[in-house]
Amino acid sequence: MSRILIVEDEAIIRSALRRLLERHDYRVDEAGSLDEAMALDPQRFDLVISDLRLPGEPGTELIARAAPVPVLIMTSYASMRSAVDALKQGAVDYVAKPFDHDELLETVARVFHQQAARHAEPPDVAEPDGRAQPMIGNCPAMQLVYSRIRKTAPADVTVLIQGESGTGKELVARALHQQSKRAQAPLICVNCAAIPETLIESELFGHEKGAFTGASAARTGLVEAADGGTLFLDEIGELPLDAQARLLRVLQEGEIRKIGSVETRHVDVRLIAATHRDLRSLSKSGEFRLDLYYRLNVMQIDLPPLREREDDVLLIADILLEKACRRHDREGLRLSRAARREIHDYPWPGNVRELENALERGVILAEGHLIHPDDLGLSAPVPLAGPRGDAPAATRNAADADAGVTDEDLSLEDYFQHFVLEHQDHMSETELAQKLGISRKSLWERRQRLGIPRKKSPRRKTE
Repeated sequence: MSRILIVEDEAIIRSALRRLLERHDYRVDEAGSLDEAMALDPQRFDLVISDLRLPGEPGTELIARAAPVPVLIMTSYASMRSAVDALKQGAVDYVAKPFDHDELLETVARVFHQQAARHAEPPDVAEPDGRAQPMIGNCPAMQLVYSRIRKTAPADVTVLIQGESGTGKELVARALHQQSKRAQAPLICVNCAAIPETLIESELFGHEKGAFTGASAARTGLVEAADGGTLFLDEIGELPLDAQARLLRVLQEGEIRKIGSVETRHVDVRLIAATHRDLRSLSKSGEFRLDLYYRLNVMQIDLPPLREREDDVLLIADILLEKACRRHDREGLRLSRAARREIHDYPWPGNVRELENALERGVILAEGHLIHPDDLGLSAPVPLAGPRGDAPAATRNAADADAGVTDEDLSLEDYFQHFVLEHQDHMSETELAQKLGISRKSLWERRQRLGIPRKKSPRRKTE
């Protein structure tokens, strides 16, 4: 129960305010002056509500003396000047007397909500070596993320995590699982974009022996493997429509049916989904089921891109650098002042993943005890793709065509775009990846980074 100190020299107002707050489950103490308030030690309270005009010293004196406890100022003089002066001195908010009861209660609730979000502790996430490490970052946007994780994790509801590639969506999913009631059960992570469309239903829901060509044995799907635990579907916007319909059945009824089977099985799975795409827009174009979108979006967590996380970038860089130094046995390496400035000013279109790669390069290439900007290998960032991710690539390739660019003139990234756009109409994703000498996952990641839309191939009926 939150404790509130009311500092007001008029006894009638003070007692009325106390009764109002106590009816809404707040513990309240009273003081008639600044001296009486100091005798009660305002730092023991969660909020101080003080009149601006008090006998002796003004109520704004409490702002510094009660810190870090927030002070809400009441004033009979509802002029903009008195309100602005109080806010400039550090008041968390102000209300004008005579105040509306509902407005005052709403203001108090908002102050407590803001304080809770601002002081949210970063959740711990288990690393591959089993050690628990807190998530990194103290900016207001990440404080809201931590607060949402803390409130959502125990609730056992479906969660949709939205954010650009490389912002740490899987890290949030792991934190949600580890703080949930299912923490002792398995967490199954699936990248929907990394599995061929013809196999994804079999991977997720399983199949019976002989269900289709090549099904030489029965297979348990990943949804069933997550029974009792959590299923994390990354890049769910890439899930084919047939698989979306099956997934909707899991969310609505808690049932799955293997490909080639007539029997349904009950599963108890908590679903966490993530995407960098606008699912609502995809649903309007028919690429994503609207009913599935509403089922997924029970709770939403928005991850901010690295370029919007203020000074968090240097904090993250120091921790990632320490880990990279341990991996490569180069303890003691530090970032030069110029390198730190470049890291702070760079827009990081690839977010934390790109930062980690740059620091890895720096650790490998540095010759002395300092990492310099050249060691990081940062170049002009690729323009960010729009919500559908197709404008930048189309524009660049049209310009290349107009200029008569040949393969010999192309950079590696230009060659990748040129090759994919030229051959994707008659090659599958697997064939494209094989020709380029990379994995399907790498092909997908480069498509996202360079904004090259993926051609939808007709899906083979599997049952």
